[in-house]
Amino acid sequence: MTHKLFIGAALSALLTTTVHAESSRIGDLMIHNPVARETAPGAKVGAGYLMIKNIGSASDTLIGGSAIFAGKVEIHTMRMENQVMKMQPLEGGLEIPPNTSVKLMPGGNHIMFMRLKNPLKAGEQQQATLEFAKAGKVEVTFDVKSIAQTMKMKHSH
Repeated sequence: MTHKLFIGAALSALLTTTVHAESSRIGDLMIHNPVARETAPGAKVGAGYLMIKNIGSASDTLIGGSAIFAGKVEIHTMRMENQVMKMQPLEGGLEIPPNTSVKLMPGGNHIMFMRLKNPLKAGEQQQATLEFAKAGKVEVTFDVKSIAQTMKMKHSH
């Protein structure tokens, strides 16, 4: 009986893993330093950044997510077009190639929290669920940082 309980608990842990703000692992993916940018009062969108390292031999794809504090979570990219920065959802998600680290940071790929229910305030933590095509769903706790702190990530992340 005890053996069956242990196996059940282990399977449950594999299917949904909680990630704390520093780093954690789901399958072959290591998730490091999840941070969300604080928002202005009344803002309806926010951004999240982190690093995903794939230590496996096969690609996986970050395909989306969900959050209690936002009505929708998407994976977005930013690019320059005619000297104008354009943001758009990444159709099909963000590939995480094997033996590679992928950084989501200001000015590049990022997590978009849409239809925010309340502003994101520096110093708080917000929990979201990220979904990967192969590894599944993982709960991630984002540390909310000031705009200045998140801009430093672009250079040091």
